[in-house]
Amino acid sequence: MRAVIFANGLLANPAAEAARLRPDDWIIAADGGTRHALAAGVTPHVLIGDLDSVSPEGRARLESAGAEVRVYPSRKDETDLELALRHAVARACPAGDVDEILVLGALGGRWDQTLANVLLLAEPAFRACPVRLYDDRQSLFLAPSTFTGAPGDTVSLVPLRGDAHGVTTHGLEYPLANGTLRLGSTLGISNVMTAAEATVTVREGLVLIVHIEGVM
Repeated sequence: MRAVIFANGLLANPAAEAARLRPDDWIIAADGGTRHALAAGVTPHVLIGDLDSVSPEGRARLESAGAEVRVYPSRKDETDLELALRHAVARACPAGDVDEILVLGALGGRWDQTLANVLLLAEPAFRACPVRLYDDRQSLFLAPSTFTGAPGDTVSLVPLRGDAHGVTTHGLEYPLANGTLRLGSTLGISNVMTAAEATVTVREGLVLIVHIEGVM
């Protein structure tokens, strides 16, 4: 089973995101992400956050459908998305009930929120389950990873938390073999898949993989 979190960022194509969903997905709405979940045709199992972006009618609709509602104060140390991720990891990952977390609607709009959402992938507490951020044809996740796509897909590698050493790739047009990606360098940007599967490993450091279906 997967956990799917709807965040309160931009979601350009709810219908396309709905096609990613499975009948047994565990749906979590991070506050205003409720509107994205409903637009995608699903009712969240959990609503979490300070609920400043959910109307009373929206909350009542979820409660009447049996959703768990977890309310936090507006003056808090975490964003609603971080609360949702912490809830998913604590509730389901240790028990093995969830083997992957998808986050939809985490990107776009405010740059501070977008950057913070991307950097949530670097939080050690979230390593219990693989976390992927999706935005239409783009997905963001951490190395090491073997992922599927199509020849011609764009793949970018971005080091986080300093330089990344021992980066090795397979299935990409411009390969790295035990290479170094330096923080602030654009060396890893706009690579291309040459097969239906690619692999990125790293010996030391943290590398963000951005996989774009096709060319943007």
